Order: sequence, then structure tokens, then C-alpha cells
Amino acid sequence: MFIDTERGYRAVASRDPRFDGQFILAVRTTGIYCRPSCPATTPKRRNVEFYATAAAAQAAGYRACRRCLPDAVPGSPEWNLRADLAGRAMRLISDGIVEREGVPGLATRLGYSERHVTRMLTAELGASPLALARAHRAHSARLLIETTTLSFADVAFAAGFASIRQFNDTIRAVFAATPTQLRIGTKRHRPLATAGKVNLRLAFRQPYDGTGIVDFLKARAVAGVEDVNGGYARTLRLPHGTGTAWMYPAPDHVDCTLRLSDMRDLGSAVSRLRRLFDLDADPCAVDELLAKDAALEPWVLKTPGIRVPGSVDGPEIVLRALIGQQITVASARTALSRLADALGERLQAPDGTLTTLFPTPEAIAEHGAEVLTGPRTRIDAIRTVSAAIASGTLDVHVGADPDELTMQLEMFRGIGPWTSGYVKMRVLGAPDILLRGDVALRKGAEKLGITDLAARSVAWAPWRSYAGMHLWRADLRTS
Repeated sequence: MFIDTERGYRAVASRDPRFDGQFILAVRTTGIYCRPSCPATTPKRRNVEFYATAAAAQAAGYRACRRCLPDAVPGSPEWNLRADLAGRAMRLISDGIVEREGVPGLATRLGYSERHVTRMLTAELGASPLALARAHRAHSARLLIETTTLSFADVAFAAGFASIRQFNDTIRAVFAATPTQLRIGTKRHRPLATAGKVNLRLAFRQPYDGTGIVDFLKARAVAGVEDVNGGYARTLRLPHGTGTAWMYPAPDHVDCTLRLSDMRDLGSAVSRLRRLFDLDADPCAVDELLAKDAALEPWVLKTPGIRVPGSVDGPEIVLRALIGQQITVASARTALSRLADALGERLQAPDGTLTTLFPTPEAIAEHGAEVLTGPRTRIDAIRTVSAAIASGTLDVHVGADPDELTMQLEMFRGIGPWTSGYVKMRVLGAPDILLRGDVALRKGAEKLGITDLAARSVAWAPWRSYAGMHLWRADLRTS
């Protein structure tokens, strides 16, 4: 990924936090890499170089700054904006695919050979899949070291390291400190650890419309699976076990409490929750472009930093979209709550009102006809898609190719452009999807005086998903 060095240095000189996470600054004279807004004295231009990722800086021999913690910033919005191999790979790596399935598993999900994936990522991002995964493990380990009292052996295991020695070596190489020094040096309060519980502060780029995200999820919350009471909470089905998450947006971060049955799922859980709350978006770029439209400008000013809700599970979004087609949001919520109560797996250790996991595609394919109501053709379509997901014929994940996913989804009876677009917007984080066939969205456009939505929306690219959120909001607030 090309980085304009002059533009990058200007961002560093002004300590502009909007660029945190979008690139890494490395200082040759100190051997340290930093976020662009690091408060340290600005180094001379001839002594710096820029990298696309922390992993690339680490591979070049630099260690992380302990003052600005460059690995703790929001991720690059590039990975949602880009639908190419690098963007898809980064979403999968952040979900922990390399730790679970190795580079062969990553390559299989992407549909390329290991050699091609390694070559492309090294050329684009300056680091191999293993180096990118190593940086991800180091970040997860630092979170646990500084926010819990877990033993270092448990931290190493939870972060995905193969051994204590590998854990110690990586921490020293990346942070120029031992795990003990990191724990002693942190100034943040560390609550006493309980089994599988972690408290985190998730960063985002300001402004952030946290209220809007919570309101969107509240309207669609499934009883037992989700809860909305001041914040947002839900159950999680994760690669190694289950969990619950409680999320409370604050002015400069999101407070998150995770309870996990297996701590190896920490990195995946955090990555999925960040996507759900769209924490890696670049709100300034979105707002600047959309505010140029006279009809949208008042709404952008009223709701700066609007976000597009993502997902924690691809198949769940597909099934929720199918069940919610052609009925109201309230009716869909009722139907999904009934389905979850009948077919959802109960948590062994309920967390307050969170008692149930969203039903698996296998359960819906086998028993959905006993619970779902409506036309037989619609029920059959839901069961057919569920069976395809259960068998692996349809694989909906964050690293899917958008065009291939569209083709695969629309092969099924009952899935059209609205459903496939909605799935891409929420599962892949696609920023440029406008669901023009959505009734509420079209009503919102009409209320703003937009008569030709297709023509008007051309100027909103590549942020049409965010424009759609404003139109949905306009319909709700003017109804």
C-alpha cells in the first residue's frame, strides 16, 4: 500500500490523530515505531520512514513506542474500503484465522495458493501473513497483560502463542520490555481477574455516533441473545467456545466487558465487536464528502460520525435478513426471538439476561419449519439457505470476495439484490452499498427532497452505506 511520505510527515508534524491506525511512523535513530499523533518530539524528516502496518515495522526491526502504544489505535479503514486480496486477508487475520488454521487456512478462505497470498501481502503491506498474525498476537497479549491479573502462562495461551518462550521473545522484540515490565508500567487500573472476564477500552476515531449504533441494534435485539439497557450486550459463538459482551459507548472510547469460556477467543471477539460497532471507520472522510450534498448536509451536521453496524457472525446476518424480508422490523424481532427461544443453544453460565446463542444454520435447516411462520415458499427458502451454510456450500465470512458472495447468495430462491447488498454491508463492512430497493430508505430520501436516488447517489461514492444510514434515520425521525 503506497503511503505519500510528504502527506504522512505533515500529519506527524501536526500530531493529527485522524491518521492513527492508517499508517505507522518509524524513527531510524531510535529504532521505535509510533502512531502519527505520538506526543514525543517530532523527528527530523530524514530520520523517518512509513509503513502500512505495525507488522511491517516490526519486520524491519523496529519496536513499539511505549508512550503512544501504536498498536492500541483504531484499525485502518482501508480494510473495509478495499475489497481486494489484501483487505480481505487483513479482516481474516484480525479474526485469528492464522492462529487457528495457519497460512493454509487463510489461503483456502481467500481462494489462492499460500505462495500467492504470501507474495501479495508482502508486496502490498510489507509483511507476510505470519508476521501480520504475530503482530496481532502481540496486541492481544498486551491487552491481557495490562488489563487483567491473569498469569503470563494464561496470557500466552489466550493470545495464541505456542509456548511461553515464544511469548516472552515476541513481547521483548515488539515492546522492548518484558511482560513483567509492561504490567508494572501500566498506569491503568486493573480489576481483579475472574475466570474468563476481561475489561477493555476500545478506541475509535472521533466523532462517533454511539447512540445511533445502539438504537439500530436495540430495534432488532433478539430476546435472550441480545440486551439493550444503556448500552448493548449479546452472546457470542466463537471459534473455541462461547462468550458474552457488554458494550457501553463513552465520549472517547467504548467500554467493553467480555466473558469468555475459552480465553483463546479474545482476539476474535474483540475484532468482531469492533466490526459490529464500526470502530475503524474514518468519520471525517465520510462526513466531509456527504456534507457536500445540500439535502444530506443538515443530517451530517446533526449526526456527525454516523456508523454502519457490522456483524459478529456472517451466517447469522444472512438468516436474520431472510427472516426479516418483507415484514416490519418489530415483526422480524418477534419472529427471531421466537426462533432463538425454540432452537437456540442455552449458555452453560447465563450472564444476566443473556441466556441463549443465536440458532445455528444446522438447527434452522432441521427444525425451522416447526417454528417459522409465513408462506411455505419463504420457509423453504430459509431452510435451503441454512442447509447450504451448514454444509459449507455457502460460506459467508469477513474475507469473502464481494462479487463471488453476491453471485452465491443470489443463486438461491428468495435472495435478491436487497438481501445480498445488506449482507455485504454488514458482514464485509462494505462502505459503498446503497439499498435503493429498501422502502424505509426510499421514504427517507423522498422526505429530504431526493427524487432520483440512483442519480443523486453517484456523488456519495465511496460512502453510500453511510448515506443510507442517514436516509434511514431521516425516515424514522420525520415519521
